[in-house]
Amino acid sequence: MTQDELKQTILDALTQVAPEIDAGVLDPDVNFRDQAELDSVDYLNFVLELERRLGLHIPEQDYPGLSCLNGALGYFAGLRRSEAQRAGGPAPST
Repeated sequence: MTQDELKQTILDALTQVAPEIDAGVLDPDVNFRDQAELDSVDYLNFVLELERRLGLHIPEQDYPGLSCLNGALGYFAGLRRSEAQRAGGPAPST
């Protein structure tokens, strides 16, 4: 998955949970909860939607890393680097 595809997946998961959000105007460095007035249940549903779309499990202690677009992109880039290192291959470029 490319960086652009990952970004779109994150934004799609967010708008699935909170359809009133205009993903085009989100600040990538500002907490989703602050920009979209998500409550804790909405945020949990966002994380669960990411898990579903990406086919992976996100440990609860990692949830804070998904709080803004750039944070989420960085989190998933870190996962890809870790997977590549475990497999003995080069880290994917972002």
